[in-house]
Amino acid sequence: MNANLKSARMAGVLFLVATVTYMLGKGLMDSILNEPNYLLHVYPNRTQMITGVLLELVNSVAVVGIAVFLFPILKKYNEKIALGYVAFRVIEAVILIIGAISPLLLIQFSQAYIDTGAPADSYYQAVGMLVIKGNYYAFQLAMIVLGLYSLLFCYFLLQSKLIPRLLSVLGLIGYASLLTSGLLELFGYSSGMILFLPGALFELLFPIWLIIKGFNTSTMEPKQ
Repeated sequence: MNANLKSARMAGVLFLVATVTYMLGKGLMDSILNEPNYLLHVYPNRTQMITGVLLELVNSVAVVGIAVFLFPILKKYNEKIALGYVAFRVIEAVILIIGAISPLLLIQFSQAYIDTGAPADSYYQAVGMLVIKGNYYAFQLAMIVLGLYSLLFCYFLLQSKLIPRLLSVLGLIGYASLLTSGLLELFGYSSGMILFLPGALFELLFPIWLIIKGFNTSTMEPKQ
């Protein structure tokens, strides 16, 4: 197995790790935070909350790992694209980490809320919602960052023919939809899940392709 195929496979595995850990982490936290009076449930279920945060942190590490493993392959064809991909993935990861840590604040906040007798319509509710909104907006910003550079990344893949053309086009559609969704949500317009579907499909098929086939490096001459 050559070095390019090993790196492509590792990147593919990390794509899947990032997807699975984020979905599991968000699911664990949302099952608590979506409760009508969530502040009564956060502290008693703090182990579940912390597990959810840790899983989202694993996702952030995996996001950077994807770019690191793809870098030695991409730089042979376009070093600027390779460096940009690493930089934007690091920015995405930092934003996601900030967003993932914020729910930890709710644990102590929930304890104080319970200890004071869970007063109705108190400032606890308002501050708690600010923390949740902070997590929400951090995710949207991360998706905007991801969508912006991934459009250029997929355009490069389309031109270089390192992966099948249809898969590259799906990536362009997916990340354009993701970028649109993030912007709409940031400005207060709900886009639902429909705009996530093309990107989700790409981030499932692309890593599978990398794991099985890797990049078709015979289609493009590396730059000297």
